[in-house]
Amino acid sequence: MTKQTFLQGALILIFAGMITRFLGFINRLVVARMMGEEGVGLYMMALPTLFLVMTLTQLGLPVAIAKRVAEAEANNDQVKIKKILIVSLIITGISSIVFTIGMVLAAPFIATTLLTDDRTLFPLLAISPIVPIVAISSVLRGYFQGKQNMKPQSYAQVIEQIVRITCVAIFINLLLPFGVEYAAAGAMFSIILGEFVSLLYMINRFKRKRTMRIRPRFFAYLNSSKDTVKELFSIALPSTGSRLISSFSNFLEPILVAQSLAIAGISTSMATKQYGELTGYVLPLLFLPTFITQSLSIALVPSISEAAANRDRKLIHYRIHQSIRISFASGAIATIVLSLFAVPILTYMYGTGNASRFLTFMAPFFILLYIQAPLQAALQALDLAKPAMWNSLIGAGCKFIVLVFLASNAKFGIMGVAVAMSVGVVLVTLLHLVALQKEIGFFLPFKDISKMIALIFMTWGMGSIFKNLYENMNPNIIIFILLLFLLTCVYIVFLFLLRFITKEELKQIPIIQKFV
Repeated sequence: MTKQTFLQGALILIFAGMITRFLGFINRLVVARMMGEEGVGLYMMALPTLFLVMTLTQLGLPVAIAKRVAEAEANNDQVKIKKILIVSLIITGISSIVFTIGMVLAAPFIATTLLTDDRTLFPLLAISPIVPIVAISSVLRGYFQGKQNMKPQSYAQVIEQIVRITCVAIFINLLLPFGVEYAAAGAMFSIILGEFVSLLYMINRFKRKRTMRIRPRFFAYLNSSKDTVKELFSIALPSTGSRLISSFSNFLEPILVAQSLAIAGISTSMATKQYGELTGYVLPLLFLPTFITQSLSIALVPSISEAAANRDRKLIHYRIHQSIRISFASGAIATIVLSLFAVPILTYMYGTGNASRFLTFMAPFFILLYIQAPLQAALQALDLAKPAMWNSLIGAGCKFIVLVFLASNAKFGIMGVAVAMSVGVVLVTLLHLVALQKEIGFFLPFKDISKMIALIFMTWGMGSIFKNLYENMNPNIIIFILLLFLLTCVYIVFLFLLRFITKEELKQIPIIQKFV
């Protein structure tokens, strides 16, 4: 099976992430244009339930499988890898059956009581068959990640989006005459088909590249896999805990915001509008670079796990440094652009710059968000998933305390929510750094911190010059895009001058290898 280096695997995932983000945008555009606001509302109301059920079904196993397979691979223990696959398939198989039945039975209550719109019943029922598909896919993803082969997962992501976009238009057209709720169900069913085709692709890749057969002595391996179960759940359960904390936090946040702003004397309609600007306009922009950091995190888990199995402490520290450096480099340009050009970006994208104060304030703090995912991945790879979960819980708790305290004060209002979100991001990232320092003695060298500060100030200086040029011209979107392109080119030059990207790392990129 083809094995990539850490950087090669990360680049493959980043490239696939860019394609799927673009295709996902097209998919949302198609759904919105064909179903209208009401149909999209039904579609979006059902999605959180799906995400919650998927989180519960997977039980955090993809990360755990990737880590344990990487360790077994480092020790050339094929028997252990087979045990991991068998145990994982049994666990996800049972959980998928339980949660699929539970979702079908609970759908009427969720639709009529919790979501207060009985039309969401059809999308909820339509999406329920996806649970076992996602369960098996998660096992195969973890297996390929542990083998440090990121191509199957990357290709599967792109295939899934292509199938989904192709099918969504067909099903919406067929079902829209019967009612918007049926069209929403058709959009949901297109997700199932996309996931199913991508699963078939991964199964095919597994059969072609496997070095073992699963069925022979299946139950014998299962009976001797108690230790494997413990090893998997030592990572999987805290990982699930972290994701559940995030899911519950997202559920609780709008409730606390509405109540706090009401105490501050802000009307319901105004609170909804302000919260919509913050979460609908600002947060998507701030989270835009995270597909790069998430890709690095996925590649980081097996890489560090393998190094830990080989007791290569130096490589562990280097990989964490490398992921932080690249994550920071990918996020710093976004931070500067969003801070300096908040008004034109929001105006060109949404037709209003009202949310620019949130974006300008939050962007400098969210630069720590871009290194948070690699830090959490490092903790999980080092069997420190439990501290990572507690850090997430502490961060969420502090965020809500600050949110209620500030947002209920009329002087802060919705800006208090922005402050609270920033506090949560900063706190969790710092707690992850402290945990790594405590457990393995990891710290960011002064040289790296100096480079980060220099990169920010140098790019900020050039960005300010470009901003003045833009404001003194006749502003239009063409000039704006051109200036952003020039600033990005200058930023890349700064990255090389400060050695954020080294020659050794460049040599790992296939295209550049041909010229070296």
